[in-house]
Amino acid sequence: MSEKFNFTMKFNVDKEKINEAEEILVNVYKALKEKGYNPINQLVGYILSGDPTYITSHNNARSLIRQLERDELLEELIKKYLENK
Repeated sequence: MSEKFNFTMKFNVDKEKINEAEEILVNVYKALKEKGYNPINQLVGYILSGDPTYITSHNNARSLIRQLERDELLEELIKKYLENK
């Protein structure tokens, strides 16, 4: 069993899903901003808790964000952050 932990797992995400995640994040960000929320705080709250009430229903943002798994959102955020370094 300990041999199992000597290897790194590989995580692959479909490129189409990444583009979809980016588009959803941008739209949700805009909706939160339009409603006067701090989009970063609200998105962090959602990603950490999974509670969709952190996201406004304005412009269908809550439904949009729930189309993706939180790990997909987190992957997109990390990818974009590191690409710009």
